[in-house]
Amino acid sequence: MQKAVENRWAREAPISAGLVRSLRELNHRFLDLAATPGGAMHGRSGDGPPADLAAAVAALSAAQKAAAANCPYALFDLQFHDDRYWQQRLQSGQAWRIADAALAGAPAADFAQLALFYAWHVASTAPLTAQLLLGMHERTALALGVVTVDRLPGLAATEAAHLTARWRYCDAYWRALVGAAAGVDSAGLRRVQLYGLQLAAATQLPGRSI
Repeated sequence: MQKAVENRWAREAPISAGLVRSLRELNHRFLDLAATPGGAMHGRSGDGPPADLAAAVAALSAAQKAAAANCPYALFDLQFHDDRYWQQRLQSGQAWRIADAALAGAPAADFAQLALFYAWHVASTAPLTAQLLLGMHERTALALGVVTVDRLPGLAATEAAHLTARWRYCDAYWRALVGAAAGVDSAGLRRVQLYGLQLAAATQLPGRSI
């Protein structure tokens, strides 16, 4: 079943160089953010990779972070896999909560706005690609793709609180990715990044989440 999902993407989801380039830049920004004290590896809930992983990311040089960020999928997540959450969120007329106003201008909020505009662009032009690159549920991609652009800033302000590392519970993936980047192991890093494609495919299977 997982192989069928991977083959389907290979046939139906050609990804433009521009989308990939922008995604790599977002990944690099996310790693910079995740490396800061109280960064985005865990999100507001505090769950996710161990704290020492954030320290390991912080120890990477800019070139090493760029190498780690060179993935054909997002290293960040805004609950795109949670279709029920996003259906409720997008159907709601409430685009801004006063309690979230304090997040405006914060690094996580700035990143969330960039990430959400990117996600909207991908979902509106290539919904299947949004599933692969961002782990977005099919119905979420279709619903986000028809949202008007003026709603995006308000959505981004509230979603910044949910920004986390993608596959934040998969400690082995993150340790392997950071370790290969730190060790300047290009072949090992490529293997880890390809493993991420398998994780992306696995999370699209019914009843699976990582």
